[in-house]
Amino acid sequence: MEAEARAQHYEEELTLTPHPDWARRFWDGLVPLKNRVSGHAVFTGMARATLSPEDFRYTLVHFYPLVENFPKFMGLMLGKCRPGVAGHEEARNWLMGNMRIEERHAAWYRDWAAGFGVSREDIEQARTPAALDAVNYYLWHMCHTAPLAEAIGAVNLAIEWATGEWTQQVVKGMRAYDKRGEARVDRRTMAWLRAHAHYDDAHPHEAMELIKRLAHTDEERHNAFVATERGLEYYLLGLEQCRRPVLGE
Repeated sequence: MEAEARAQHYEEELTLTPHPDWARRFWDGLVPLKNRVSGHAVFTGMARATLSPEDFRYTLVHFYPLVENFPKFMGLMLGKCRPGVAGHEEARNWLMGNMRIEERHAAWYRDWAAGFGVSREDIEQARTPAALDAVNYYLWHMCHTAPLAEAIGAVNLAIEWATGEWTQQVVKGMRAYDKRGEARVDRRTMAWLRAHAHYDDAHPHEAMELIKRLAHTDEERHNAFVATERGLEYYLLGLEQCRRPVLGE
């Protein structure tokens, strides 16, 4: 809990402000694509307990690299923060708090997978399909090479926004898998889901606040929008790969 308390301290320093017109257009322009991700058939199947345990395990295994890499992405972004540059101190503090939370999430995610009978060896030795690898490669590229506003858009706005929404629904469906004897659902196996369903409510708004403070020209704002949009597109591409086993394609 100490890490969460420190993270909350960092986040309290970031005050949300009303959106200017460009930021409102930015946010609203992403909503349809974000909804396609958070409302994808894979996630609705989890939430309704209609996704087969086999397909549930497939999705858990192959999205693990994204979870495991997430704090590393933010570590790369921290290296972009420079003293005296507008928005960079706020971004640094926020990324540090976020990263401390994410550092323990890979273990929680493995516990979730274990509830469906997936071992640590299964999840760490899997050969991830190219479509699911693509989102990781894209985020690594953005964190290495892109300006800070674009990297935050691709990683923290695109991925955390959609994830915070679908996890809220999937939490509700987990009990059905437990009742049918298809999964073990307890406090430990629910930790990752519950954490994201709770704290990711605020993170996309905070990420958008940082983009507002970091992107000052029309070109910078446009590039941040495109980077965020592309992050959602890659997320959707990975989900479509997970959907193929469901449809028998």
